[in-house]
Amino acid sequence: MTKNNRILQLIVAAGVLAITLWACGLKQEAPEEVGGFPWDIPQTRPDRPLSEAMERLYREYRTPRPEDNELYTSFAYTKLEGFDYNGGDGTISRRDPSKVIKENGKYYVWYTKRHTVAPPVGYANADQSTDEIPSADWDLAEIWYATSVDGVTWQEQGVAVPRPPKPEVGWRSVSTPDILRFKGKYYLYYQGFMEASGKKGDHCPVTASYADSPDGPWTPVNKIVVNNGATGTWDQYSIHDPYPLIYKGKIYLYYKAAFGDRPDYLCVNGLAIAEDPLGPFEKHPLNPVLNSGHETAYFPFEKGVATLVIRNGNESNTIQYAPDGVNFKIASVSALLPIAAGPYIPDAFDSRGNGRGITWGLAHFTNYGNDWTKDYSRLGRFDCDLSLDIDDKGLKKTMTDFRPEVYFSKGLTAQQKDRIFGNNKD
Repeated sequence: MTKNNRILQLIVAAGVLAITLWACGLKQEAPEEVGGFPWDIPQTRPDRPLSEAMERLYREYRTPRPEDNELYTSFAYTKLEGFDYNGGDGTISRRDPSKVIKENGKYYVWYTKRHTVAPPVGYANADQSTDEIPSADWDLAEIWYATSVDGVTWQEQGVAVPRPPKPEVGWRSVSTPDILRFKGKYYLYYQGFMEASGKKGDHCPVTASYADSPDGPWTPVNKIVVNNGATGTWDQYSIHDPYPLIYKGKIYLYYKAAFGDRPDYLCVNGLAIAEDPLGPFEKHPLNPVLNSGHETAYFPFEKGVATLVIRNGNESNTIQYAPDGVNFKIASVSALLPIAAGPYIPDAFDSRGNGRGITWGLAHFTNYGNDWTKDYSRLGRFDCDLSLDIDDKGLKKTMTDFRPEVYFSKGLTAQQKDRIFGNNKD
């Protein structure tokens, strides 16, 4: 055998050995058959291929089962005692409750109260409104307050913020209040209307009043506290539902505005931050911070902020959480969320970064008599378990049963009935 043949033979042998070792390696590294997904659902993501839905279960939610999620709840409702509504004739309305606070051994809440000579003529008929007849349920309104020792029976204490004289901010109507306690003083933020809602839209800025006691007297600042956005921007016309918390030592004031006009609008939420309760407020550069939500309701939770995303938008009927108070993600999906929720938040003004959550609050029910010619709203109580300090199994159920009348109350309109059944002559 020549030297060259011997070298060629060694090269071939080495190649065969390499291929054999490579094949053996592939065989050793091949995964064992995974099998079916475990019957006892793992609390953390299992090491196996997952569908997008199951990936989402572990990636987006705090726990696989909502019942184990501290940011999941169902809601229960209780009628309130102590408020008169004039027999439901549409002349007295209470809506838009603030967050509930506890002072002097009792609970306090502020709200929009309208007591007019006639019911509203309707948002779409705003040109028919007068200085005495409202256009909408929140037109020609003032801010009143009530107290309670049990959160169910309330005693109305009187007006907190009346409408100021024209042309001060809010001369047409003041509505949708929320409360802040800061360095021994109290601040009410609210919408100040200078025209009847519906004439141009629902346009208004935010103003405020302050007091040394939750019982007042309240001194109006008589100026805009949170300005509308520049022309062409998302909050150019309205800044609604101002909602202050103390977070990281500053005032975080969340609010609602809308893309477009009724009825095709999309409500989203923004954030303005200030060192002082009366500003200046600086709007967050990432606004809007929520892509859905008709009313605002936020509360400290753990190191961040949680929110109820109520009505309107792709992410309505969700409970969301932002560890930084800005970048919210869906934590859970629920049903029958309280409308215009004003939760009782014991630590709303505590900036230690240890939010404990909420268990109850007030909400409103609009067009309570199901008669738009006598349009008015009522306040009610909701209970929930979004608290780190209780574990109410009854409020963690996902299979909530509703009575048939709840479903049948959502019926077809006359136009829909005509479209669906009008051609069925047989």
